[in-house]
Formats: sequence, structure tokens, C-alpha cells
Amino acid sequence: MEIDQYEDGVPSWVDVGSPDPAAAAAFYSALLGWESEEGPPEAGGYRVCTLRGRMVAGIAPQVRPGPSVWTTYVSDSDAEAVVARALVHLGEVLVEPMDVMEAGRMALIADPVGAVIGVWQPGQHKGAGIVNEPGAWCWSELVTSDLAKAEAFYPAVFGWQVLSHPPEEAGGMPGGYTEWQVNARSVAGMMLKPPGMPAEVPPYWGVYFMVDDADEALRRIGEFGGRGLTPLMDIEQGRFAAAADPFGAMFSVLAPPG
Repeated sequence: MEIDQYEDGVPSWVDVGSPDPAAAAAFYSALLGWESEEGPPEAGGYRVCTLRGRMVAGIAPQVRPGPSVWTTYVSDSDAEAVVARALVHLGEVLVEPMDVMEAGRMALIADPVGAVIGVWQPGQHKGAGIVNEPGAWCWSELVTSDLAKAEAFYPAVFGWQVLSHPPEEAGGMPGGYTEWQVNARSVAGMMLKPPGMPAEVPPYWGVYFMVDDADEALRRIGEFGGRGLTPLMDIEQGRFAAAADPFGAMFSVLAPPG
């Protein structure tokens, strides 16, 4: 699905900070069919990955110590206002709003339990030009240790509505499942951190990429130097598994049903 602009409050972009952007680009290009070239010097080595000539994701040199991670950015026409609301509602500002050349303006915030999410105020760059089809980003999901704090924070900061599904409607998931909505349209999800997840894994925003065949994608992830993190599972939305790239950045692959 091609898209040219995003409403305020809708996630619009994802990128990953990697210790080896060229190798990360080779991995995702082999897995998802992306094309990627190193950006100009003034972009600090940031790579914009494309599918059919349209932007789908970014790969940046890692600038902070710690694990390589994917970041989701929410589109908003006023990044300063989002950051101000985050502070009022007990969030933390990790990167103050800053211009990214003519592309737009970005910030990074953390929610009250530490999950990090980006803010993108579009300039020339409006966001991902292809979503929700094989090879493209299709969903972002908060994995948190505190559903109540998240349900207080994100609606106040981004204006999201909450659509909650109890465990019996969510395959027995502890805490059920939440869909974040903008104008009654689901734009992201939330789940409670699973009991089997290692204690050292902090709350985080995960990303999903759509594939034609989840079994084949998981095989190729291993072949290209990544690894699967969960068994393949079937849900109403399709067949999926969590994985990590060669540098440990976690993501999921999802094949739609049928």
C-alpha cells in the first residue's frame, strides 16, 4: 500500500541504529528486498531504504552504547508540543526536538516505564511511502510492564484512543491486547511483557515487517546471520515470529493469512 502523508498521531517511520549500517542494510535487503545506499556526509551515514523506489525504513550508525534497536516515530505537526505533553505526563525527553536538514524535525521520548518512541514532524520527508505489504513495515507494538501507565500516557501525549481486548478475546494473552487508535482506526498495539521474556529485557516498542511466507523468512533470517527468538505462531492476523538481526536488533515477521 502506497501512502504519501500521515495524520497527526499516526506512526509514520521506523529506523534502526546499527554498529555496522552497511552489513545491516545487506541483511534487510536480502530478507525484504530493500535497496539501500549510504547517505550523504551531511546525513551522518544515515541510509534510507527503499522498495520500488519508495522509502520504507532507515538504518543509522549507532550513536548510543547498548543494544541495537528499532525505533518507531509518530507523525505530528508540532514536535515541541508533543515533548511538552510527555514531560507533563511523567515521560522523559531523550533527544530534544531537532531539525534533520530539510527532511523534518525529530525528538525521542521515553514513557513512564522507559519504552522509547520517536516523534517526527514532517518536512520534505513525510514518512514511509509503502506500508502493509510484503517487504514493508506493517505494525508497531508496545511491550510493557505496566498497561495502566501506558494507557494514561499515550492518549495524553499523542491523542490515541484505547481499544482493549480482554484475555479471552486475545488468545489468552495475560493482560489481553490493546489497539491504539486514531479516529477509530487502529495504528499500533500494546501487550503486557510475557512471563517467559527475560527480566533484563526492558519495555520497548517492537516493529513488524510483512512477508509472503513466515516460515521461509525465518529460515532466511538464520541464513543471513540473524536468529529466530520465538517459534512461529498462528494468530488471526497471520503467521508470525520474533527474530533478531545479526547485531541483535529485534523485529518480527508477519505473513498475512491465506
